[in-house]
Order: sequence, then structure tokens, then C-alpha cells
Amino acid sequence: MPRQPDPSLEHRILDAASRLWARGGEKALTMRAVAKASGTTTPTVYERYRDRDDILRALRLRTRNELFAALSHTHSLRQAVLEHLEFALGHSHAYEVLFDGVGKPPSLHEPWPSFNLIRERVAKRLGGAPRKYTRIMLSIWSLMHGTAMLIIRGRFEGVLRTQTVNACLDAFDAILDAEQKKRLHHSGPKWPSSLILGEEKQSYVGNGSEGRGKKSYAKKVKR
Repeated sequence: MPRQPDPSLEHRILDAASRLWARGGEKALTMRAVAKASGTTTPTVYERYRDRDDILRALRLRTRNELFAALSHTHSLRQAVLEHLEFALGHSHAYEVLFDGVGKPPSLHEPWPSFNLIRERVAKRLGGAPRKYTRIMLSIWSLMHGTAMLIIRGRFEGVLRTQTVNACLDAFDAILDAEQKKRLHHSGPKWPSSLILGEEKQSYVGNGSEGRGKKSYAKKVKR
């Protein structure tokens, strides 16, 4: 009889890849190691994924879709922030992979549905177009991610973990409240029009990966 496909195999492969990456980074994530950790063979892994980058891309897209699905069921901005944290803490390995190199291609040019969902809700609450609030969204994103990684890497448990999550929620409330009352101070240079996030192929951060940003920075240093 023909061999029946295993519907859970791709799920196991991606789970194994996320664990390996979280533990040892790029060096630990080989096709052979993924095969062993997922209980299959190396040729079987190659049948589904071309190489390590292909596995990582599939893992990022799966994690983004799962995070977006979790946030979509929330009914307020505060709930969305809490759900983001709970998802990160409940899927720590995949979450770490998702944010590794997130500001550079190819991750930079992939869909960021959860980023956009929260930014759209911020715009709905404060008024105006979502892109107007990209800088605020970056503040919120930094707050959520920093909290999640502090708990994950710091191995926070019990009361400390609970207090850290609530401290993040309180800071989030303060940011939105200050922005709503026009009391939020924006330090540093004005947000450049060329810095675009969450818009897939149109996203651009000017960090040198496209060439232009690195050259501009070099000129400033010489001055």
C-alpha cells in the first residue's frame, strides 16, 4: 500500500526548527538537525523545504498568522497588547525566531499583520491615517517586545512575571493617554518619510541593507 502522508509533519519540522534556533542560532539549525529533532529524515525535510532560509521563512509566516489570529479576537487595544505578550510567552521559541533580523530583508518585506492591526486600532482611537502613528506604534512595539524578551530571557516567574506584564500595560496606557492629550514628547529628529514599516515590499528602514542609508550615515560621521 502507498505510504500515507503525515499531516502533522510540517508542524513538527517548524516546531523543531524554532527550538533549535532559539537554543543555538544559525549554527544549530541544519537540515540534518531539524530532521532528527522532528523525528524524520533529512531527505524528507528537503522534500518540503529548499534550505534553512526556506524553513525560517515558513516559520515566520506561520507565527505571524497565529499571532494575528490571536489578536483579531481581542476587542480593545489593551487586550491586544496583553494577548501579544501572552502569545510571545506561550510560543517563546517561535517568537524569538520571528523577531530575529526583523528590521532587515527578507523579514522586513514580509507581511506584518499584527503590527498593522494594532496601528490601525491606534489610528481609530486617536484619529487620522494609520501611517501617521508609525512612530507611536514603534514605541508600543518596543514596549511589548522588550517586556516579552525580558520575561523569556530573564526567566521571570510568579509575582515578578505578573508585575512585569502589568507594568507594560500601565506604560502602554500612559503612552496612549499622553498622545491623546497632545502631551507626549517626541525626542530626537523628525520621523523621516523614507522610514516605512509594516508595508511589505514598500517597507524601508535606511539601515544600509539597501545601500542608501549607510552612505548617508557615513557622511554625517565625517562631519
